[in-house]
Amino acid sequence: MIKNWLKIAFINYRKNWLSTIINVLGLSVGLCVFLLIFIHWQDEKSYEEWIPNKENIYLVENHLSSFGNMSQSSYPELYVSKEKFPEIEDYTIANIWAWYRTRLIAGDNSSYSTVGQVSSQFFKFFPFETIAGNPNTALLDKSQIALSEKTAKQLFDDDYKNSIGKTVKKDENGNVYTVSLIYKLPEQNSVFKADYLVLENQPKDDNQWLSYSFFGLFKVKPGTDIQKLEEKLTKQQRYHEEILSKKWGSEIDKKNPTKVFLTPLTKIKLDAKGDGISKGDKKSLKILLGLSILILILSGINLINLKTAQSAQRAKEVGVRKSIGSSKKSLVIQFLIETFIICLVAYFIAFALVELLLPSYNKYLGKEIKLNDPNIFIGSAILLVLFALLAGIIPATYLSNFKPINTLKGNFSRSKHGVWLRNSILTLQLVISSFFIICSLIIHSQVDFMMKKDLGFKGNQVIQIDFKKSNYNEKDYSVKKYELLRNEVKNISGVLETTGSVQSLGMGLRNASVVKYAVDTTKIINTVAVGAIEENYFRFYDMKIVAGNDLNWRKASDTINGSVVNETFAKKMGWNNQQAIGKEILPGWEDKKKYKILGVVKDFYYGGVDRPIEPAVFFNYNRNWAKNSMSNLQIRLDTKDIDGTVERIKEFWLTKAEPGYPFDYQFIDKQFARTFEKFQKQQTLFTTLNIVVLVVALLGLFALSSLLIEQKLKDVAIKKTLGADEKTIIWDLTKRFLIICFFAVILSIPISYYAMNEWLKDFAYRIDMPVLPYVLSMISLLILTFIVVSFKAYQATKINLVKYLKYE
Repeated sequence: MIKNWLKIAFINYRKNWLSTIINVLGLSVGLCVFLLIFIHWQDEKSYEEWIPNKENIYLVENHLSSFGNMSQSSYPELYVSKEKFPEIEDYTIANIWAWYRTRLIAGDNSSYSTVGQVSSQFFKFFPFETIAGNPNTALLDKSQIALSEKTAKQLFDDDYKNSIGKTVKKDENGNVYTVSLIYKLPEQNSVFKADYLVLENQPKDDNQWLSYSFFGLFKVKPGTDIQKLEEKLTKQQRYHEEILSKKWGSEIDKKNPTKVFLTPLTKIKLDAKGDGISKGDKKSLKILLGLSILILILSGINLINLKTAQSAQRAKEVGVRKSIGSSKKSLVIQFLIETFIICLVAYFIAFALVELLLPSYNKYLGKEIKLNDPNIFIGSAILLVLFALLAGIIPATYLSNFKPINTLKGNFSRSKHGVWLRNSILTLQLVISSFFIICSLIIHSQVDFMMKKDLGFKGNQVIQIDFKKSNYNEKDYSVKKYELLRNEVKNISGVLETTGSVQSLGMGLRNASVVKYAVDTTKIINTVAVGAIEENYFRFYDMKIVAGNDLNWRKASDTINGSVVNETFAKKMGWNNQQAIGKEILPGWEDKKKYKILGVVKDFYYGGVDRPIEPAVFFNYNRNWAKNSMSNLQIRLDTKDIDGTVERIKEFWLTKAEPGYPFDYQFIDKQFARTFEKFQKQQTLFTTLNIVVLVVALLGLFALSSLLIEQKLKDVAIKKTLGADEKTIIWDLTKRFLIICFFAVILSIPISYYAMNEWLKDFAYRIDMPVLPYVLSMISLLILTFIVVSFKAYQATKINLVKYLKYE
C-alpha cells in the first residue's frame, strides 16, 4: 500500500513539476529564514546556562526616579542585605565591561586585556575551570590577581601553569600583583568573561547607599519567595534614601519611588530591567522571530493553495479509489505522506542553506554561533512534523471529502467550498505580503529621517583617539597627558586643529549629574551632561551659539564660573534662550559653587538620534575634577593627505604617546554612524525578508494562477470562438485575482499601522505616520499580481481551439 502511495506521489510531483519546485523552494527559504533567526534567539537565551545553581542567583537592579532602571547597585545594598535577610546566602560583585582594557606587564611580555573588578566570592558564583591555584583563596586581598589561561600564556609563555606566586604589573598605575589563580574561560555563552580579575574596592560607608556603582548578585536559598524579598529590599533602600536625602537637602519623588528588582541570572542577557551587562535586543529579536514565522506560514499557505488547486487533477482518482472501497482515513494518510515528503526535502535543503549562510550571518551579528545544538535539530524536526501535519491536513481532508458520484461525473470543480478556501488562503498570503511592503517602506523612511537629521555639529575629517593608559595614583595625570599630547600632535604635518572634551560625540553620556536653579532650588534637572570642554570646542565643530556668547578664556570670570548651556537645558528650566543668559545655577559636580550662564548653544547630539537630546552645561575643563576625565584627543585632518597624516600620528602614538599599546582611532562621523547601526540592520533585515516574502508569494501566485487558468482553458476556447479579443480574455482571467489583492491590502492596513506605530514609539524623534507606504503597497501589489497572472493568462489566449472543442 505505502509503495503504491509513494509511486502515485512521485507521479504527481513529476506531473506538477512547477508547483512541486515552488513548494520545495518556498518551504526551504521559509524554514531557512526561521532557523537562522531561531538559532540566534536560542544563542541569546543560552547565556549563563552553564552555571551550577543558576536558578538561585539573581542580579540586583534598581529603579530610580532620576535615572530610571539601573542594573547597578550600591555596595551597602549588597553586604547589609546579606547580613539582614536570611533568604540571601551570599552576594558577589562582578564589575566586568567588555570595553575596559588595561595593559599588564611581566618581564618583557605584556598583555592588553579586559579586566573584571570583583569580590572574593566571585568564583563561588562562577566556577571557572581551574588551571592552577586555589579559587577559594584567589582574591582575598588587593595584591592578588587571577589570570585567564589566554592572558597567562601571553605573560608567561609556555611556563604559564607555573606562574602562581609570580608578579605582574599594571602599566597604568604601576601597581604590582601576585598571581594567585589561572582559570579557563568557559566556552559557553556568558557575559561574565574577563581576561583577568582583581579585587574591587568595597567601601563600608553608610553614605554610599545611593552610590550605584556595582553589578551585584545575590545567591538565595532554594524556595525563596523572590517577590517578597524584592519588597523587603525596596523598603530598605527607600529608608536609606530618605535619610540621605534629608542629609543632603534633596527631595524624594514619591510619585515615582525607588524599587529593587531581582533578575534571574539566566535572563540577564535579554530581560535585565536596566542596561544589563552586554544586554541583547530582545524586542528586535521577537519582532524578527515573529516575521520569520509569518514567512513560514506564507510557505505553508502556498502548499495548501497549490494542493487544493490541483484537486481537479486528483478528483477522479479519489472517486475511483472510494468506489472500490478506500476509506477516507487511508486517503487522508496518503495525501499527508505526499505533503510530508515535500516538507522533508525542504527541511534538508533549508539546513544546507543555513550551513552555507551561517558564516556571513555570524559576521553580520558579530557572533560565533555553531550549528551543533541538538535541541535545534530536535526542535526543528518536531516543527517539521507539526508543519507538515497542519499544512497537509486541509488539502488532505478537502480531497478526501470528494463524493465519488460527483467526481466521476466531473462535477467536483463546481464546489463553492473549494473556491472559498482558495480565495481565503490567497487573501491571507497577500495580506502578509502587503504587511511586509508597508513596514519596509516605513522603516526605510524612519531610518532615512534619522540619517538626514541635523546633528548640530560638523565632524568631517575629524578623528578621535581615546587614551588607553591612565594613572589614578598620579595627581592630574590625565589632564597633563592631554595637554602634552595636544601640543605635540598640533606639530604633526597634516593636522589642522585639535580639541578635547569629557563627553564623546556618538558615545552617549559618560558623565551626568543634577543641576539646580540657584534662585529657586525646586527647579531641578536630574540628568545633565558634565560638559567639560576645550576652549575651541564649539568653533572646532562649527556649533552655533544661539544666545549670549561663547566662553572667553581670557576673562577670569568666564574661566572660573562661566558656563554655556544647550537649548534643551534652557527649555527644561522653563526659560527661552535669551531668558537663560545671566542666570546662576548649582551643578551637582561642584560643592555649592554657582555657575553663571553666559551663552546658549544650539542643541547637538552626543548619542543616537533615536533618543532625546540631554540637557548639558559646558565649562572650562581645567576648572574641577573633570580635568582628569579628559581622556581623548580630537583631531581635524587636512583633506589633502588624510592617510599620510594618520600614519604620522600613528608613528608618534606608538613611539612616544603610548608605546606598548595598540593604536586605535575612529572618525567622528563613523563613530556617530554606529548609533544608527541597530536601525540600519533592522532596515536591511526587513528589506531582505520583504524580498523573500514577495518572491515566495509571487511564485505561489504564479503556480496557483497557472493551475486555475489551465482549468478554464475550455472556457477560453469557447470565448475565442464566439469572438472575444485577447484583452477581454486576459481581463476576465486576472480580475478575480486583482479584486482579492485589493481587499487583502485593505485588510493589511490597520495591522501594519498598529505594528509600525508601536515600533515608532521607541524613537524620541520620529516621522509622522506616512500615507505613501500604504498607497505604494496597494499599487505595487496590484501591478505585480497583474503581471504574474496576466503572463499565464496571455499564454492561455494562444491555445489550440480544436484541442479543447473537438468533443463539444
